[in-house]
Amino acid sequence: MTKVAIGVDIGGTNTAIGVVDIDGNVLVKGNILTPAHGDINLYIEELSGAIRDLINSVKKLNKNIEILGIGIGAPNANYYTGTIEQAPNLSFKGVVHMVALLREQFPELKALTITNDANAAAIGEMIYGGAKGMKNFVVYTLGTGVGSGIVVNGDLVYGHDGFAGECGHTILISGGRLCGCGGHGHLEAYCSASGMKRTAFELISQSNDTKSLLSGYSYNELDSKMIFEAAEQGDTIANQVFEITGNYLGQGLANTAHHLSPEAFFLFGGPTAAGDLIFKPTIESMERNLLATFKNKIKVLPSQLKRGDAAIVGASALVYKELEKL
Repeated sequence: MTKVAIGVDIGGTNTAIGVVDIDGNVLVKGNILTPAHGDINLYIEELSGAIRDLINSVKKLNKNIEILGIGIGAPNANYYTGTIEQAPNLSFKGVVHMVALLREQFPELKALTITNDANAAAIGEMIYGGAKGMKNFVVYTLGTGVGSGIVVNGDLVYGHDGFAGECGHTILISGGRLCGCGGHGHLEAYCSASGMKRTAFELISQSNDTKSLLSGYSYNELDSKMIFEAAEQGDTIANQVFEITGNYLGQGLANTAHHLSPEAFFLFGGPTAAGDLIFKPTIESMERNLLATFKNKIKVLPSQLKRGDAAIVGASALVYKELEKL
C-alpha cells in the first residue's frame, strides 16, 4: 500500500493542491481560484470537490493508494485551533474554522491539520529537505513578506496562542520604513522582494543614476528577478541592493540565533535564486553581528524543497508530522 498525503496551499489568488508521497514527490496536482466572494461554505465545497478529483486521479494511476490526511498552509492559520484568523489577503473575514469544515467533508482521514505557510515550509524541510535529522533550525521565507518557521528540539514552535515565529517583524531600525503590518523598521520592510524594490528606488534617487538597468522601470514593473538579472550583468545599483538586503538579513539571522542557537538557517523564496549574490552578504553580516560564542557554528543554506511544488509539499508534510503524534 502506497501512503500519500494531500497538500493544500491557500494563497490570496489561487489555492494549489497536490498529492504527495513520503519522499516528497508530487504525484498529481491542480488548483482552484481563492475566491473574492467571501463565502467560506461555497469555497469549502469547491475545495473538497477539487481534492476528491485529485484523489480519484491518483487512484487511477495506482489502486493501492492510502490517503493519510490533508495538510493546509494558509496565511494567519492557527495550528492549535484549526482556524484562519483575520487574514488580510483573503476574502474570508474574521475567524474561519477551516479544519472543522473540511473534517465534515473527509471524516475518514487520519490527520487534518493547518498552519501558516512559513511553518509548513519548516516542516517540509524537516520531512523532505535539507533539515532531515536536524532538531534545531529556522526557515526564513523571502517573498512578498518575510516569514519564519522555528523548530526547537524537533518540534515546531507555535507559542501559547499558535502564532509564534514572526521573525520578519523583528525591528531593525527604530522608526524606519513602514512595514505592510503597519509597524516601522521591520526586517520584512527591507528583506522581502518588495523591500528589495524599495531599496533599488532609494539608491537610484539618491545617486540620480539614470544609466542603471533598473532606472527605466516603474515601481509597479520592477521585481526581484529583474534586480537579479541586472546584477548578473554587473549593474552597480542592483549589486548594491543585494549587498544592503544581505546586510539587513544577516542582522535578522543574528538576532534569531542569539535567541535560539539553531544548527542552521534555511532560506526559501524567490530572492534566494540569486545564490551567492544574497547568501554571501547575508552570511558575512550574520557572522559580523553574532556574539563570539555563536560565530562559525551556524550554517546558512538554501531550501532543498523543490521550488515549483514547495508550498504543496510543505503543506503535505504537516500530515506526516501529525501522524507521528498519534
